Amino acid sequence: MQKYIIISNDIRNKISKGEYVANQQLPFEKDLCIEYGSSKMTIKKAVDILVAEGLIIKRRGSGTFIKDLSPEEIERVVMGNQIRGTTALNPGKKVTSKILNFSIVKVPEQTAKKLNVSPDTFVYDVYRVRYIDGNPVVIEKMYMPIELIPGIKEKNIKGSIYEYIENILHLNIQSAHRTVSTRKATDFEAKELGLEKGDPVAIAEQVGYLDTGASFEYSVSVHRYDKFSVDIIMTRT
Repeated sequence: MQKYIIISNDIRNKISKGEYVANQQLPFEKDLCIEYGSSKMTIKKAVDILVAEGLIIKRRGSGTFIKDLSPEEIERVVMGNQIRGTTALNPGKKVTSKILNFSIVKVPEQTAKKLNVSPDTFVYDVYRVRYIDGNPVVIEKMYMPIELIPGIKEKNIKGSIYEYIENILHLNIQSAHRTVSTRKATDFEAKELGLEKGDPVAIAEQVGYLDTGASFEYSVSVHRYDKFSVDIIMTRT
């Protein structure tokens, strides 16, 4: 992943978590260069991404500031953050994958309904364990239509599939419908995630959508209970 993308992800995460608040000034470019060990050009690219997303604004002669976001815009940032994937949510950390299965299959009946595709559609069947700095955090089972997301290779499964979709295929991931529940880990899940037998896990079932409205992913992820959180925006009308 390009360094400027890592930096923009980190700043975006800080905005989402409230570490940067409305109207707060970002550190000057020279200070960001020191903080991230990067050139001015790299910092400029990172900042320009966030300006284009409407998260920060540049005031001539004053500096760069966090935009005073409306509740709807804050919700957009938080929800957008949640569907960026493990790699984007952990900038600066080493994210790797252990592949349990990677194959092409005819779409399972229930998955076809979730993806709203015909029963004769072929999909990638991806099953992997994701690690952050060498520690297992989530087991992912996902299906993606090969006609919609062509050319996925093993190297993409070991890395970031979302990065491949957006940076190589130039498709825009827009939204996801997610249901979260909890249960006890199976023996297999406990072993793969480094948990004790009977420990709880969080289950996230998700259908992801491109900006065209097409569903590109159906996944079920099993998360360590101590490494998973969900941000919820509640507004009163």
